[in-house]
Amino acid sequence: MSLTPKRPIDDTEATLKILLVGNSNVGKSSLLLRFTEDQFLSDEVSATIGVDFKVKIISLNNKKYKLTIWDTAGQERFRTLTSTYYRGAQGVILVYDVSNRETFEQLNNWLVELSTYCPRTDIVKIIVGNKVDQEHIRVISRKEGEAYAHKTNALFTECSAKTRVGVEEVFEQLVQKILDTPDLLPRKTSTIQNGVNLSQAKPQPSAANCTC
Repeated sequence: MSLTPKRPIDDTEATLKILLVGNSNVGKSSLLLRFTEDQFLSDEVSATIGVDFKVKIISLNNKKYKLTIWDTAGQERFRTLTSTYYRGAQGVILVYDVSNRETFEQLNNWLVELSTYCPRTDIVKIIVGNKVDQEHIRVISRKEGEAYAHKTNALFTECSAKTRVGVEEVFEQLVQKILDTPDLLPRKTSTIQNGVNLSQAKPQPSAANCTC
């Protein structure tokens, strides 16, 4: 008799879509790989690999959440990102290089693109200054980064994908803010079937009706 193997129970509370955006060579792919696999690749290597999607389950407040984290995989060079990339996202990580002022100034353009393709105002944004391990050539101070984040209604932190400093905090801070914004969370309803209380996710709006 052949038995169908049991599917593993998904005990996560919700699945959250997180985006990474920013100029080339700010360390987006390196940040993603460090967080999900605790590996580090140089900007040159990660750019050629083109990491575009990773999944990681994290625990916050004694509950588990599945993060689907999307990287631009080099497409930002050609400005080919579309509404499909942004659709359904609950959080966006906008990354700049603390040793490169141009990448900081380009955040304005990324915010414009975000508002164009994802007009909902409650999406959670976090500004992240990467490469703090290069303190000796830093040109963007933490104070300047914090001021910009405050002006654009975003969270802020700094990190180093190379040394791992602050990497966990980037995602934990973002997810916590998403959890504090109920309208961003996938909705669930409770139904009764054969005396058993079942939690069933409501169908998500179609792409045609999606506001993001």
